[in-house]
Amino acid sequence: MAYYLTDGIYPSWAAFVKSVTSPQQRKHKLFAKLQEAVRKDVERAFGVLQAQFAFLQHPCLVWDKEMMGKVMNACIIIHNMIVEDERDTYLRYYDPSEFLNSSTEDVEHVQFSMDRIADLSRYMTNRAQLRNRETHNALKNDLIEHVWQNRSIDDE
Repeated sequence: MAYYLTDGIYPSWAAFVKSVTSPQQRKHKLFAKLQEAVRKDVERAFGVLQAQFAFLQHPCLVWDKEMMGKVMNACIIIHNMIVEDERDTYLRYYDPSEFLNSSTEDVEHVQFSMDRIADLSRYMTNRAQLRNRETHNALKNDLIEHVWQNRSIDDE
């Protein structure tokens, strides 16, 4: 299952990872700080792509998940080519190693279908799991613990 970084306006479903509202403990404050920073980075990156490629601002007409990924990759590659072409006009305040591609071999392939639902009971079970608040809270607590256990001195 995919997880989406969200803010407080979204429901407490298992797929949405919200920040901690009014964090009191140090580990909750750290998680809130990191979750909000990453969410803003993702929003900023998509904002840049949407500003450059206007068709990304509209609902996707392609229903094939793999094709959507190819379109996004093409936009990112073209954007990077534009940036590389114009890089002499920019000052270098970044570490280029941050932008090296990481391996995607560990990513689980997700099956996607627009066909009729073959197994309604399985669909209803998955739907219930997605909307389960206990699963949401367990995931959030596990992520908070994971961030806390893997924190660095710079994070605090």
